[in-house]
Amino acid sequence: MAVGRIDKRPSVLRRVATWASIGGLLTGCTVIPRPIDPVAHGAQLQEQLKSVIASEAAITGPIGLYEAMARAVKYNLDYKIEMMDELLRARQLELKSHDQLPQLVATGNQSLRNNQPGGRSRSLVTGLESQESSTSSDKNARTADLSLSWDVLDFGLSYVRAQQGANESLISLERRRKVINRIIEDVRTAYWRAVSADRTLGQLGRVNAMAIEALRDSQKLEDRKVVAPLQALNFQRDLLQIQADVAKLQRELVLAKRQLAALMNIAPDQDFQLEIPDRTESVPELPGSVGEMVTLAFQLRPELREGAYRMRINDQELQAALIQNLPSLRGVLGINHDSNALLDHQNWLTASTRTSWNLLNVFRYPAVRRTLQAQGDVLQQRQLALAMAVLTQVSVARVRFTQVGRELALARRQQMVHERILSMTRAGHTASTISRQQLVREEMAAVLSEIKFDLAYADMQNAYANLYASIGIDTFGPDITGREDLPTLSRSLEQLWRARASDQL
Repeated sequence: MAVGRIDKRPSVLRRVATWASIGGLLTGCTVIPRPIDPVAHGAQLQEQLKSVIASEAAITGPIGLYEAMARAVKYNLDYKIEMMDELLRARQLELKSHDQLPQLVATGNQSLRNNQPGGRSRSLVTGLESQESSTSSDKNARTADLSLSWDVLDFGLSYVRAQQGANESLISLERRRKVINRIIEDVRTAYWRAVSADRTLGQLGRVNAMAIEALRDSQKLEDRKVVAPLQALNFQRDLLQIQADVAKLQRELVLAKRQLAALMNIAPDQDFQLEIPDRTESVPELPGSVGEMVTLAFQLRPELREGAYRMRINDQELQAALIQNLPSLRGVLGINHDSNALLDHQNWLTASTRTSWNLLNVFRYPAVRRTLQAQGDVLQQRQLALAMAVLTQVSVARVRFTQVGRELALARRQQMVHERILSMTRAGHTASTISRQQLVREEMAAVLSEIKFDLAYADMQNAYANLYASIGIDTFGPDITGREDLPTLSRSLEQLWRARASDQL
């Protein structure tokens, strides 16, 4: 009994050691979540942004409108995302095209053993067993084969998937067009507002200081009862209202320059100057009649074109579902080699065909077809709703552009009237016939009218860009990719927009 227990201990120890090893191995394979280090991650993002901004062309002088648009086309990060996505779709299409090729598979195998393979045999007729062992294989063997296979069903599905990939690449192109049109529209608005800020913020500060001083003087006169209380309060009310308007305009104008910097991918703390163009009340021509604009919008709007590609992809998915119901026919042609010296033929060719058919797909196909048809109906209805929205947007953009043109003309007339009033008020103040309070009020009103004229002009430029965006006409020439240098981009954009200012569709 003692001997039996001693004999069993090594077996128990081996089992314990085996289970301990397995447990240690499983523990080592356990994956523990490792959150990112926020400090290191934030520092990495800062360095990456600095590197991106440092790689951009330096600002060497005042930035004009078309250079601002060119910088947005070349450096805006949202636009770069769409460009990279378009490149990704092109690479995926190339990859899907390779799926249509036959499979060419090379395999190799080497086997080693410490003794000879072999054995005896028994006759199925007499039941007698051979007395001597024999072998038909070497102890060490190497095999290799090269097989070419092609499946008709896989080829059909790969062809349909490649067509879908081509449509996905076209969708990415439409999304890129949509993003750049929006960016150019935002650049034009932010640029003209920022120009107004550069032109008038100094004047606003000066007039605001004058208003503060005038308010102080008015309160002194009221306290000393030099003027009637109601007259002093009315004057103070007017000055406070003008101060509120000044504060609101200052906020809008200061933000405009930061928004423009973001669109051009300029660091927020980097200072830059803008070209100050001459102001004009002239309004560009409308790009065609309502019918022409709507027709072009239905043809060119990126959203409508994307919807058409989505419907095409859905139709192709229906084709793929139909192909999956067909039998699969696979042909294989192979070249084989075996190093076994006991074989009569160590090299040989093989050819085979195989047909298979998943019959359950036949019963599943009606449900798949109904689902895809329902999805197609949804896409069609969405396309119609989007077309109605586009029709409304074109109409609204046209009406807004016309109305903003009228407002610009009115703002220009108001500015001219304020300039004349200010000129006469200054002359009257010099002749001591008009009070200093009245002069301050007219100075502030004149500056505000000037800023409102600038803002009306910025609104007109925004409405003009929005008009083309509603139609879906590209805001850059067809030869532009965004990879050109800044001077080339600037010249191309300037030529395009100057031509649009006078030409019709």
